[in-house]
Amino acid sequence: MSSCTLAIKAIPNAPRSEVIGWLGDALKVKVHAPPVEGRATAALCEFLADELGLPRRAVTVLRGDLSRQKVLRFDGLTLADLKSRLKL
Repeated sequence: MSSCTLAIKAIPNAPRSEVIGWLGDALKVKVHAPPVEGRATAALCEFLADELGLPRRAVTVLRGDLSRQKVLRFDGLTLADLKSRLKL
């Protein structure tokens, strides 16, 4: 099975969850959830799984659980597939 990793710059407490675009090699994503007790991280993983058409368990945090700078792993997609599905 293919998988890829991607750097994410998460912005918690946004009015709504949305993918903003690329910030260098990192993907900038606004998340509606507050940065309390890992809720923003969980919401980020769930939002990106929905956006990419993946099951929730296919998106996991490798680094940066409590940081705005994260590295996520996406199971079932190559980096090229991920970029084409985001349409950015």
